[in-house]
Amino acid sequence: MISRVRGTVLSIGLDHLVVEVGGVGLAITATPATLATLRTGEEAILETTLVVREDSLTLFGFADAQARELFGLLQTVSGIGPRIAMATLAVLEPNQLRAALAEGSVSVLTQVPGIGRKGAERLIIELRDKVGALAAVTAETVATGNGAVRGSVVEALTGLGFPVKQAEQAVDGVLAENGRSDTPTVLRKALATLGRKR
Repeated sequence: MISRVRGTVLSIGLDHLVVEVGGVGLAITATPATLATLRTGEEAILETTLVVREDSLTLFGFADAQARELFGLLQTVSGIGPRIAMATLAVLEPNQLRAALAEGSVSVLTQVPGIGRKGAERLIIELRDKVGALAAVTAETVATGNGAVRGSVVEALTGLGFPVKQAEQAVDGVLAENGRSDTPTVLRKALATLGRKR
């Protein structure tokens, strides 16, 4: 199983990218939100899942392990394959998806192309408890990882000339809102927040 890919981005399409790893170009399907964080010629690190079918091998890439876990979890429900699971993550952020499942929000889930009312109800029934358990594990992982991320992002922002207090507030806001433990994402969002305040 290919669970992580690290390499130079050769090209970015509407629903996929090509990453060079050890001289081999790997095509990786990803959501628009993930693709938007990448740049051609720069290094990418993606959490991945390889889906094997009789006629194809498809590599799906995610910005973090949380999204990858949800991708796998969605496919445990009858009638949900990799394409619909990917569409779900393209429409709903992991936090929105978990909240919709936990709260039984059919209207939110039916925003996803390919998921009707019955499909949404099936997702809620089958995943409500599982998603709660996944959220607890993810929250614990994020809490332990965010300390290091917070420190490095605050340091980067102060190095760029922002006051320490302002940098800390921006980083704390991003971490509270997104729960992400990945430094480049937190830095980019914190810079966007500080840019709006100027």
